[in-house]
Amino acid sequence: MADNAAIMEPRTVPTVKTEHRLIKTQIPAPGTLEILERLARVESRSMHGQLPIIWDRAEDFSLYDIAGNRFIDFTSTIFVANVGHSNPRVTRAMKDVLDRPMYSCYAYASEIRARYLERLIAFAGAPFEKAFLLSAGTEATEAALKLMRMHGQKIGKRRRGVVCIEGNWHGRTMGAQMMSSNLQQRDWIGYQDADIHHIPFPYPWDIQDASPEEFLERGLRKLADAGLDIAQDVCGFMLETFQGWGAVFYPPEYVQAIERLCRKHGILLAFDEMQAGFARTGESFGYRHYGVTPDLLCCGKGIGGGVPLSAVIGRAAVMDLPDVGNMSSTHSANPLVCAAGLAVLDEIESRDLVKETARKGRLLFDALQALQRDYPSRISHILGKGLIGALIIRDPASGSPDGPFTSRVAIKCLEKGLLVVHTGRESLKLGPPLTISDAALLEAVGVIREAIAEASAE
Repeated sequence: MADNAAIMEPRTVPTVKTEHRLIKTQIPAPGTLEILERLARVESRSMHGQLPIIWDRAEDFSLYDIAGNRFIDFTSTIFVANVGHSNPRVTRAMKDVLDRPMYSCYAYASEIRARYLERLIAFAGAPFEKAFLLSAGTEATEAALKLMRMHGQKIGKRRRGVVCIEGNWHGRTMGAQMMSSNLQQRDWIGYQDADIHHIPFPYPWDIQDASPEEFLERGLRKLADAGLDIAQDVCGFMLETFQGWGAVFYPPEYVQAIERLCRKHGILLAFDEMQAGFARTGESFGYRHYGVTPDLLCCGKGIGGGVPLSAVIGRAAVMDLPDVGNMSSTHSANPLVCAAGLAVLDEIESRDLVKETARKGRLLFDALQALQRDYPSRISHILGKGLIGALIIRDPASGSPDGPFTSRVAIKCLEKGLLVVHTGRESLKLGPPLTISDAALLEAVGVIREAIAEASAE
């Protein structure tokens, strides 16, 4: 997206000054392009492509660029800042560790590590009994892949197959990319693991001629026709809790049918909760919307409040499959991230963010649905739960997905003091910090309304 010269060119835009927004310069702000050019000379381009804004500081649900423009953040740094940017409780907890001092201790024990893991397991609740801490989400999904296959090995599965869902995303390392279904992004691997399988995602626009259970059965039948025996050849199912690009949740019956299949055949059920965990959807974890009980949870993003922390959480019998020293990570469970993780849990519980997010979600979706009623030919679907949502944008004439129009809306939002997630396709994705005020939440929807109106008029 950053390659688009029109997007990168600074524009003179109307001044904005509200309780939550301030736009007083051209957008992109003066100095933005110079810094982006410096980065382009020394940094892999794989890190680039976001909307043209240089972050200077971020507090709670506000972020400020290098010119002092203030934006309402509807990205949460891609769903990391659940408890708000630069959360004071998280900051104090990390300062206490720095003052001790002890930054890292590798796999050697520390008291704060024990305290954090106890709290994490208590927050996850039954049947979860143990966790393994890591630094990045993709490490967590890789670890879950390993655990599912070790479990299959232990119980005597003929093959160690893992069934994944088309369109889901699990990370950028090899196993994670194989479990994802983006063929272009995993082409570099040169082959596909013959024991990683994919079945179709039940998009609301694809499932109208079948029940969720029938839709699942169709996908599994194709695997069976290709020679896969679910009972003997599958050791795990990996589900992204919702499809990330559009906040698309499954029908509960679809997931419940998968769980029944797993229980029948000794298959582990894992959820990739990177975007969905830690109160984001109005539940402690997103899988709770489906009425199922997973064996493994892969967590990241919001777990650490902005520091590199991730985790796999599961039953002790599964988590203890690797022998001593068989799974570890250099920076895993260091005191700094454990302190941050503890502070995140304290903040979620003391501010009752699970219930508050559910309440704010109702406020958000009521406003978005009113927006859809005003633009029914433009907005085909409003998707999501809690404080994760997406507008699916279409061309009014053809009804087909309209990525270019979505880009224009995202840029207009930026020019008006609102940062949204642009996915590079027809979805405008929304995910503010869970600490956002009601007033700011509704103000942001008003900005989206203005942006759609202006883009439509053009």
